Amino acid sequence: MHLNETRAWNRFYAPGTPVDVEPVTGSLVDLLEERCTQWADRDAISFFGRTVSYRDLGDRVARVAQGLADLGVKAGDRVALIMPNAPQHVIAFYAVLRLGAVVVEHNPLYTRDELEVQFRDHRATVVVAWSNVVASVQALPAELGIETIVSLDVTRAMPFATRAALRLPISKARESRAKLTTQTTGTVPFAQLERARPLPASHPRPGRDDIACLQYTSGTTGTPKGAMISHGNLWANARQGAAWMPDFTRGEGSIYGLLPMFHSFGVLLSVIYSVETGSRAVLFPTFDPELVSQAAKRFPPTFVPAVPPMFDRLARVARDGKLDLSGVVYAISGAMTLTPAIVDRWEALAGSMLNEGYGLTETSPVALANPFTESRRIGAIGIPFPSTDIRVVDPEDPSRQVALGEVGELLIAGPQVFHGYWNRPEESAAAMHDGIWLRTGDLVVQDDDGFVTVVDRKKELIITGGFNVSPSEVERVINGVPGIAESAVVGVPRGGGAEVVTAAVILEPGAVFDEEAVRAAAREQLAEFKRPSTYIVWEELPKSLIGKVLRRRVRDALVADRHAVRAPEVE
Repeated sequence: MHLNETRAWNRFYAPGTPVDVEPVTGSLVDLLEERCTQWADRDAISFFGRTVSYRDLGDRVARVAQGLADLGVKAGDRVALIMPNAPQHVIAFYAVLRLGAVVVEHNPLYTRDELEVQFRDHRATVVVAWSNVVASVQALPAELGIETIVSLDVTRAMPFATRAALRLPISKARESRAKLTTQTTGTVPFAQLERARPLPASHPRPGRDDIACLQYTSGTTGTPKGAMISHGNLWANARQGAAWMPDFTRGEGSIYGLLPMFHSFGVLLSVIYSVETGSRAVLFPTFDPELVSQAAKRFPPTFVPAVPPMFDRLARVARDGKLDLSGVVYAISGAMTLTPAIVDRWEALAGSMLNEGYGLTETSPVALANPFTESRRIGAIGIPFPSTDIRVVDPEDPSRQVALGEVGELLIAGPQVFHGYWNRPEESAAAMHDGIWLRTGDLVVQDDDGFVTVVDRKKELIITGGFNVSPSEVERVINGVPGIAESAVVGVPRGGGAEVVTAAVILEPGAVFDEEAVRAAAREQLAEFKRPSTYIVWEELPKSLIGKVLRRRVRDALVADRHAVRAPEVE
């Protein structure tokens, strides 16, 4: 029998980690209500030192849910959330779910054009948006049918002293909100929803298999697709995470919400896992080591989920004596390769191992991780989570498993695997093998013990700052600039597992490269993390016999000529 049928890797699990987690039978609404009763007086959220108890969280969720219902939101509706990490983000998230509606998370750094692509797909008519991005939402075409924008001032969740330090006094904030609501049709303040009466307990609630979120992912084509993630997917993944870290005491501890909640990694760990474990989610609107240092003085971190560059910076701050990491019980890294140098730097200062995990938006998102034991393998993505099965197969024939040590495509099955792509039945079917196995598109090698190492990313996505960048999306913008014949966008490694977004461009005959025009187009149409930092003019691009640009060969050439790739500029 094959290793993957026996789950022989479970002998490397940490003591107390089960082979399978208890099956989920309810929804995330049920989970929240259980915790709000069980740990009513304990902190659910901390934001710049101001806390929200589980009792208060439950009450505010019920009120905002009623406020959204008053705006016409009903079960099955999509509600767009566009905001940074803040207590209101968590409240809005659960309020939407309470109505049986579907959360659609958006990056608040997205341009109007990027938002339009996704809004045309999900057709949300109610938007909860950070006040800084309301203008971008208002600029979307009227044909999209957006009816109401709920404007959010995140500074309202900060203590008065912090607001004063940021020179955002309460009176000024209220004045700006009043101006917005009186002059902008269809826009209401979030605070108005919080003043609604609580939604009756008898109001229908969602079930395990109902869709909780649409998380957009670009996949191989560069066209954003909404991955349908159910209540059961997210709760199961939270249970799997809790089983993976058995020494994390329920009802205690502080989880640091450094990852943005619009990212699948952030949604799970800052919003779902913290409630599953009854923890305090210490939220940060942006990653700033100084903010982390200040927060740690009152609520020392217990669990830190992040990406390698964050761990590197925090370790350096701790080395300088400005941050105490000795109370960290667990630290898990994802989204990009974790290097031995970062691991060594972190573990020399923290009270925990730093281990790498692996997942996809389509796996809600975590599927494999290194165990928190001496068996962990730095450089590998680890072994499957409890209740998770994998296969390594021939990419051209997924029914054929390859031998251990042989390169193949990673397939995943488990309760965290998504329900398909929104309005894309053909792509949903293509993403699955035999109806249960998710085709990840990643080429891996599995060793005799079951540990998996990524060899290559078949999808060609670029990973920068923990976010995925679709080369095709960036190329479309560049190719639309006059004088550009074609381009190839790739990620060039810059250390620490991150990549520099780099573009090789081919000019039209007789054209002169206008770099400023290309950068201006990128600034207008792409979020900052997607914009190439370097443009290199080539005479031709390597192509296959059928004319497809071979991005891998472009990348290899740029890696061999590293002096051509400079550090990202600040725009």
